[in-house]
Amino acid sequence: MFTIEHEFDATIITIVDEGSAHLKEDVAIHAFEDCVTVEQFDPRTDRVDKVTFSLSQIRDLAAALDLPEGVYRLRKETGDT
Repeated sequence: MFTIEHEFDATIITIVDEGSAHLKEDVAIHAFEDCVTVEQFDPRTDRVDKVTFSLSQIRDLAAALDLPEGVYRLRKETGDT
């Protein structure tokens, strides 16, 4: 299950781990104008772990989810518009 919320400066997606065993803490994804952060509470350390991605890194991650093993570099497409 997941939720989507639109706030003034970000879109927040929260992913809930639904299952019967070994559930993980919710993951919150904050999409800002210039970066994306991913946060998850770690009960072992009693703190929130946070990773910040540039928009370029998010683009590469999205592309990588659909590609086989290998090394890639995305090219910018040039259009006629």
